[in-house]
Amino acid sequence: MKPIIYQLIPRVFANFNENCVPNGTLEQNGSGKLSSITLPVLRSIAGMGFSHVWLTGVIEHSHCSDYRAYGIPMDNPHVIKGKAGSPYAIKDYYDIDPDLAVDPLSRMKEFEKTVDRVHEAGLRLIIDFVPNHVARVYSSDARPEGAPEDFGADDYSTMFFAPTNNFYYIPGHPFSPTVDMGSGNDAYHEFPAKASGNDCFTASPGVYDWYDTVKLNYGVDPANGWRHFSPIPSTWRKMLHILLYWSAKGVDGFRCDMAHMVPLEFWQWAIPQVRKAHPGIIFIAEIYDINLYRPFIEIGGFDYLYDKVGLYDTLRDIVTAGRPAADITRAWQNVDGHQHNMLYFLENHDEQRFASTQFAGDPFKAIAPMAVSALLGPGAVMVYAGQELGEPAADAEGYSGLDGRTTIFDYWSVATLRRWLDKGNPTLDALTDDERRLRDIYSRLLNIAATHPAIRSGAFFDLMYVNPESPTFNPARHYAFLRSDASETILVVANFDDTEADIEVNIPDHAFSHLGLATGIRTTDELLTGATATRPIDPAEPFRLTVAPHTAAVWRWRN
Repeated sequence: MKPIIYQLIPRVFANFNENCVPNGTLEQNGSGKLSSITLPVLRSIAGMGFSHVWLTGVIEHSHCSDYRAYGIPMDNPHVIKGKAGSPYAIKDYYDIDPDLAVDPLSRMKEFEKTVDRVHEAGLRLIIDFVPNHVARVYSSDARPEGAPEDFGADDYSTMFFAPTNNFYYIPGHPFSPTVDMGSGNDAYHEFPAKASGNDCFTASPGVYDWYDTVKLNYGVDPANGWRHFSPIPSTWRKMLHILLYWSAKGVDGFRCDMAHMVPLEFWQWAIPQVRKAHPGIIFIAEIYDINLYRPFIEIGGFDYLYDKVGLYDTLRDIVTAGRPAADITRAWQNVDGHQHNMLYFLENHDEQRFASTQFAGDPFKAIAPMAVSALLGPGAVMVYAGQELGEPAADAEGYSGLDGRTTIFDYWSVATLRRWLDKGNPTLDALTDDERRLRDIYSRLLNIAATHPAIRSGAFFDLMYVNPESPTFNPARHYAFLRSDASETILVVANFDDTEADIEVNIPDHAFSHLGLATGIRTTDELLTGATATRPIDPAEPFRLTVAPHTAAVWRWRN
């Protein structure tokens, strides 16, 4: 399978409030509910070609809302980012965030019903696993019988580092970040201070540090780098139990937050044990160091890695900074041998929306880079909810200002999604003509990726080395490659330029021998538009085609 993933944040995705106010409370702005991710919504997502949905932010995290009536302690607002809080400041690994439930007392049952709906729609479910840090105050009130003690329960807080500790401490120093911690009865107090989640080993993190989180200790002493992994650290055992807990709920995969900030040895130890208990489960690593790609795949056992620092950064620069399209070759060569382990994307919750003024400013300019992302390799591809509708992220939602991103910290609603979802009964009627057209293009691209064997598992051949600059090919703005298996060959040509291009693509002898292609006259069909043409497939004859600006052509012929 080639995973085709739809990422959505339920709190925002399924919020239908048309009158949200910046910095609004839960009472003012409301929150999306898991129950609003209905079977028709999920079937609509599956119909676009998606195989997986990634529900972001479902595990209980710190927030400013008051759920004390449901037995959930209040969080101190001074160590929370935004009114809704970060989905990555986990306060109870064994619970569902109450914001997402119609009845907070039944929040786990509502999640379990969502899992069932996802599977009934023919999709698989991914959730976040956040292993590197927890909320400033962590306390599980849903920890099942037989589970290990809470993080920090048995720590020696007088020691900066101890192999048996779950946290790192700054002995003798109160937590004193450069942001306001309040005064009087509302003040937040922490003594001794704990290290913050972004490896900030001081008592005074800054506003741009992850001051709302606490770094977890996996047995690595930051003072000297020594690794204390025997006996197995307490944090390892607790995290394995959490992975097994959610796997038993029917979760099909984990997107592992900041996986490279956790020792490789933990993944090497934990992932096989989860797979033994739950065969077929997948692990996706958020990772930003290309030098760690191979060890995290070959030793750590990850199925897929974010290729943010490779293909994403390359495509963004091609679109916005004049970088040559030919640099895509370098991006895949850097992961050669592991292309099937890459996860490609143009948007996610951390990155700016493609259509935002801070990025490309035009959602249709995404077609060429999306075609490359979806069709380049046999690995995974991901779309962030609203991307397929051209969501511009033009709101200043509160804690998240006007930054080109859709907030993860605020109670908010997204107009494009709201109009499509129609309160759980998805329809295209309220979308603009451009939104419908864009969604249709995404659907065509993703279904090509989902259904064509040459794309799902076929061989790849880069054509750039035989197509230098010429009157009919511009390597600065055009990129061409082949995907092929025993049944079919697909030629993809992306045009990143502002003008339509009449292009001639050379396909060399080596491509024919390497891919086992036969020469001859073939009926070819363009998979995005339905156009057909009879043409010679021969190394002596260039493949002639026209590609509209900022789009791609996807021509297929039978082998």
